[in-house]
Amino acid sequence: MDVPVWIEAGLWGLLAGGALVIGAAVAWLVDVPRRVVASIMAFGAGVLISALSFDLVDEAEELGGLTPTVLGFLAGALVYVGANLVLARYGARHRKRSGEEQASEDEQAGSGTAIAIGALLDGVPESVVLGLTLVSGGGVGVPVLAAIFVSNLPEGLSSAAGMKRSGRSARYVFGVWGGIALASGLAAMAGCLLLDDASPTTIAAITASAAGAILAMVADTMIPEAFERTHLYVGLLATIGFLCAFTISRAG
Repeated sequence: MDVPVWIEAGLWGLLAGGALVIGAAVAWLVDVPRRVVASIMAFGAGVLISALSFDLVDEAEELGGLTPTVLGFLAGALVYVGANLVLARYGARHRKRSGEEQASEDEQAGSGTAIAIGALLDGVPESVVLGLTLVSGGGVGVPVLAAIFVSNLPEGLSSAAGMKRSGRSARYVFGVWGGIALASGLAAMAGCLLLDDASPTTIAAITASAAGAILAMVADTMIPEAFERTHLYVGLLATIGFLCAFTISRAG
């Protein structure tokens, strides 16, 4: 029996979001050096930049034209940055940092909730786009799936390491990342189900909007953590990640 496309989208989203849980588990069970975490983060940043460049923005422009792509891309970045600024005031500014930068609940009341919401903010745009790749009926976008999965591993690893150092409990850490993984599946499902009959212009605008939010997230949260520990090597590691994702995209 064939599985409905929207359910398939949800399962792919859950798989991609599950990488966050895997990364969190590694950070919780193993004391991974921060330089290693930062190196993986730099690689993941390059992977995401490649995916949003060649598999999101480029395809959005081809599908719906330049204007909705540009407006959607800018809107996505503005919404993300605006929401991120609000969450930063409540203690979520360093949610992806692996050291002692994350605020504990004792240091800032409500920071735990803000960090959880921030993690959700980071993950939803990626998952919506993943669901959109199935709308055409050609199967999941492998380059996008690979990019999200590879980048989610260091995100979960780094953030969970920081949560652990700030005194968060295992229940909180895995509750957050398990919830985000589930939300990723639901977001991918929604992206496929609700936009199945949308016009090319609408799909292009939403795809570009998600890409803009992803780029803002990479610049605001992933690159700072990577640069702090890898310094001069972050550019090389990001370049390698970019090339790996680009190769997957073209080979597919």
